[in-house]
Amino acid sequence: MKTVAIIGLGKFGFYIAKSLSRLKHTVIAVDNDEAKVQEISEYVDNAFVIDSTKKHALEEVGIYNLNTVIVSIGENIESSILTVMALKDLNNKNIIAKAITSIHGEILSKIGAFKVIYPEKLAGRLLVKKLVQNITVDEIDLSNSVKMVKFLANKKVISRSIKEIEEYYNEIRIISYKTEGIWNINPDPNYIVRKDDIIVLLGKGEIMQDLFKKICSES
Repeated sequence: MKTVAIIGLGKFGFYIAKSLSRLKHTVIAVDNDEAKVQEISEYVDNAFVIDSTKKHALEEVGIYNLNTVIVSIGENIESSILTVMALKDLNNKNIIAKAITSIHGEILSKIGAFKVIYPEKLAGRLLVKKLVQNITVDEIDLSNSVKMVKFLANKKVISRSIKEIEEYYNEIRIISYKTEGIWNINPDPNYIVRKDDIIVLLGKGEIMQDLFKKICSES
């Protein structure tokens, strides 16, 4: 199984790290906050407190020559930029970086980020599509091997529990859902999906590609 590094353990980074670990990926999770590292260590085998802007620190914990690294640093734009630069110098391939603003995203792209994502905008983008284009399904590439699918609850999932859905759609994990306008990023396996809920799934690329087509045909 390929190793994926997650740098920055805010809400987005934490649940990506946790979910990838549940999907049997080898995860290296790092942050400069000891409390966050301690929390994620319950779910991943490799969790470290480091300054990710320092090349030697990244190298010491094995974040070099990796195929996929996700940079999920929050509001500290300078640290985000310096981290991506350090990762490029260490020959990491597909660097996926979280951006706060469009300018931030442009800078990350120019210094070598393979893909820039805006997690805070994803829900809004889906809503706009739904209202304007009546599109209720969205597919998001995190890397060449990992995808997310976000969709409006349909007849296949309504009135079923999170656990039942994960068992039905084999080898995927539900990482969040939205009900009554509130996002839940630590899903309760016993939660019963309701009409108008939005579900976010995470899984391997080839599996998610087939699932995306299946959900589109059911929506």
